[in-house]
Amino acid sequence: MVGIRDAEIIAPNFKKRLSGVTSTIIQLIPIQRALGQKVAALGPGLPDTLPHVRFRDLPALWKPPRGKRFRIWHARRNIEMLPAILMRDVLRMPLKVVFTSASQRKHTGWTKWLISRMDGVIAVCGKTSAYLEVPNTVILHGIDTERFSPPADKAEAKRQCGLDPKANIIGCFGRVRHQKGTDLFVDAMIRLLPSRPNWTAVVAGRATSKHVAFEDELKARVNAAGLAERIRFVGEHTNINDWYRALDLFIAPQRWEGFGLTPLEAMSTGVPVIATNVGAFPELIATGVEETGVIIARDDLDAMVIAAATWMDDATRRAVAAKRARVHATENFAIEGEAKRIGNFYAGIR
Repeated sequence: MVGIRDAEIIAPNFKKRLSGVTSTIIQLIPIQRALGQKVAALGPGLPDTLPHVRFRDLPALWKPPRGKRFRIWHARRNIEMLPAILMRDVLRMPLKVVFTSASQRKHTGWTKWLISRMDGVIAVCGKTSAYLEVPNTVILHGIDTERFSPPADKAEAKRQCGLDPKANIIGCFGRVRHQKGTDLFVDAMIRLLPSRPNWTAVVAGRATSKHVAFEDELKARVNAAGLAERIRFVGEHTNINDWYRALDLFIAPQRWEGFGLTPLEAMSTGVPVIATNVGAFPELIATGVEETGVIIARDDLDAMVIAAATWMDDATRRAVAAKRARVHATENFAIEGEAKRIGNFYAGIR
């Protein structure tokens, strides 16, 4: 808990269900606080350790924080923009409202109106920015590059995950569902692994109740192909960073993605990435001379098979890209950099 008079930025979270937005708030606020940004969360579904204010404290927003003319209310959803507009425009509270947009589709008239009332708008990537009809600033997400870091001993990292330390490991991490393209990854591995006995595939992530049948069907395909020992479904893990360390190659096969952090997490761990051209993936992965991976067409199994085969069969290319990937991620996508850019954005609000 923090005193609302000392909170210069309010970060509301008005949904209990864990989501990418909630995760962003949880990860960013401690970094922002460490950088001197006096941010406090508001709402349910957040850990008690996070600095926060209570709904009953909101009347105190009529008084700006010490030494300031206004507070910043940083919304990330429609339901967080609307009350801020009412507090600012109807109740005349000294607020400036910032909105971060992650949507990659045409906005409804209602959402357009809400966004038009903002004092500042952030887009999480260039593709998102293209759907906005107001001036905006692109600030790409960052990750904890200390948590997602290469292992001192790759073989030991594999052993700790129960994998063969001598095998090459290719992975696909995230929710198991059609949207995430898990079936494309599995089908690509069914084609590729029989002729590559030194490779094992790992699917890490949870299938929610709605998608259990989808996961069961994928497991049935794997069993029918006789590859149950080499295409492994390992479920959801809190130590997912350890699983990244066991990888030699990562595939992000999504059919659609709002942003997508898994390629960043893989690259930060020193793993080259094959990713589809969705979300922010084309803005995250370096291709060409200084490649950290490659971008392929979405929903294209043949393209995935060809790309994966090329990388699986070229250990030198993987090794070079792995080193570049770590440097690329730490120099461009550390979460501290994201927090600093957001702080600079706040400072520009007048």
